[in-house]
Amino acid sequence: MNEEPVNENAKATKPLSNGFLPTLKGKKVVIRLVSGGQPVSGTIEGYNPYEILLQTAKGQLLVFKHAIATIEIVNEPRGYLSDV
Repeated sequence: MNEEPVNENAKATKPLSNGFLPTLKGKKVVIRLVSGGQPVSGTIEGYNPYEILLQTAKGQLLVFKHAIATIEIVNEPRGYLSDV
């Protein structure tokens, strides 16, 4: 039996987040979850293939990527200096 890969390009494809998340590190964002409820806002401190670490007003929060519906960058006013 001759078995061939279903998608030969599957090894070469990269997730979209590979280019998106690095640009967000250190920026203030609003994350909306698939389950609904209140959006979560904070600064992205780090990430890995499965999680995003967010610094919020109440402390650090670990958000699983599969639970995220949207990530929105918060535009800070011109001349604004963050406390970082």
